[in-house]
Amino acid sequence: MGLDFSIVPKYLDILLLGVAWTVGITLAAALLSFVGGILFALVALYGPWLLRQPFRLVSWVFMGTPLLLQLFLIYFGLVQIGIDLPAFVAGSIGLGLHFAVYNSELIQAAILAVDRGQMEAARTLGLSRGQALRKVVVPQAVRAVIPPIGNNMIALLKDSALVSVIGVSELTLSAQRVIGKTYRPFEFYLAAAAFYYVINLCMEWVQRKIERRISVSR
Repeated sequence: MGLDFSIVPKYLDILLLGVAWTVGITLAAALLSFVGGILFALVALYGPWLLRQPFRLVSWVFMGTPLLLQLFLIYFGLVQIGIDLPAFVAGSIGLGLHFAVYNSELIQAAILAVDRGQMEAARTLGLSRGQALRKVVVPQAVRAVIPPIGNNMIALLKDSALVSVIGVSELTLSAQRVIGKTYRPFEFYLAAAAFYYVINLCMEWVQRKIERRISVSR
């Protein structure tokens, strides 16, 4: 049959809707993974024993099992105990928690790398331990791990294609639906790949801007 890319513009609206869903779920999951990563790191380092143990269990589950299985458990499994989440919410939670655990490992290492004198100086100035962590230690640690966390966010974007299996009409599923109508897999999978690449470039641009601003603020 040959290749015919002229058919792609006819279904561009469906692909762009998929792009919108992909960007939306990536942003939601990225925010959850960033905030969750900080909270998990603080619990792992400073939380009481009763909180640390459940965290270790959660970390083991999310780091030791496939992301696809985690999405199935959240979307299909929670229904059996009365928690019926929309596909977008389930996908955002699954992706967010999965990458929050990895971000937590990075942030823990960065917190431990902060000079202990920073905490002591903050306490000397009258700050409580929590205030010292929130205002002095954690900001320094987060600034140090922006590059690797940014790489995790790019990996999150790529893994967002997995939420198509629970029915989120993101870019990959949108391309598959168009392929089902046109029987043109190469053209539309390549178009989807091009959209992913553009989103990836935008995320890298934002990451570089943040890194430059942080380097100037230092």
